[in-house]
Amino acid sequence: MRQERFVERYQDEWREFEDWLQARGELPQTRWSGRPWTGLRDEDVPLRYCRICQHLALARRRGYSPSVTHRLQDLMQRGHNVLYRAPAARFRPVVDFVLNQFPRLVRAHRGYMLASLLLFVVPLVVTFVLSVERPDMVYTLMDPAQVANVERMYNPADHGHYEMRAASTNVGMFGYYVMNNVSIGFRTFASGIFLAIGTVFALVLNGVMGGTVAGHLQQIGSGSTFWPFVVGHSAPELSAIVIAGGAGLRIGMALVAPGRRRRIDALIAAGLDGARLSMGFFAMLIVAALIEAFWSSNGAIPSSVKFAVGAMLWTLVLAWLLLGGRRSATRAD
Repeated sequence: MRQERFVERYQDEWREFEDWLQARGELPQTRWSGRPWTGLRDEDVPLRYCRICQHLALARRRGYSPSVTHRLQDLMQRGHNVLYRAPAARFRPVVDFVLNQFPRLVRAHRGYMLASLLLFVVPLVVTFVLSVERPDMVYTLMDPAQVANVERMYNPADHGHYEMRAASTNVGMFGYYVMNNVSIGFRTFASGIFLAIGTVFALVLNGVMGGTVAGHLQQIGSGSTFWPFVVGHSAPELSAIVIAGGAGLRIGMALVAPGRRRRIDALIAAGLDGARLSMGFFAMLIVAALIEAFWSSNGAIPSSVKFAVGAMLWTLVLAWLLLGGRRSATRAD
């Protein structure tokens, strides 16, 4: 076969393979995973690579010009580098999800997240102010025995708060905090299936309870014990509750206002987003439980250090949620 006929017959195959290398094969997998692609299918790449190797052997045997053999040699070498490179580390997709995909998904649903934030924070602030002004307000939500228990836990005169707990106690409390945090997050998220009403109720209730208890403790003079305890784990815990609420509202609104989609299709799409968001906020709640069990409860750490660490954690969490994944998304585009 003459060279011109050979090139004319196979150049489309070569061009498709080269386009695939440039668009997908030579990029890190996390940069193109899930992105739309209409060119050469990934599963067809090995067979196309074998054909290019055959074409290179034919071109050499027939003495075709260097322009043809060099092009095929380049495609063969680049294909070899892609197909036989070391597999990506198994933890890399997890790291990419945490650092890039999750914060991007949170920002993609900023409307639901803002609504969740308002539903949680406004009741919290209002009830905090009211309970500081009205000390008896806490008894409308809790019975006297529960109030007495909370007051005893954060009593500044109890020197037990400033003693180191046994390691076994910390581990046991970590398990308790995980169960408590995850159950709150799950109820806030899953109750969105009830037309978002369940999520709204859960957010408002959590805000009212948190604000009332905090205001009461501040009013009776236990703030010096309470605030150093909660400041450390508050960033991942409260942020996770807001995100869980946003995910729940997303589920509920898919039923209430599906838009142009069928209601079942809108619910499926919202469920997929919610499942990905839940992986993130569950992890945040576990981190919060870890901090609460092993750091927040350690009374030997000065309050100034706890406040400094708490401020640092709030800065890191907010920067992660607001900025995470922006640079990688820009490069991918």
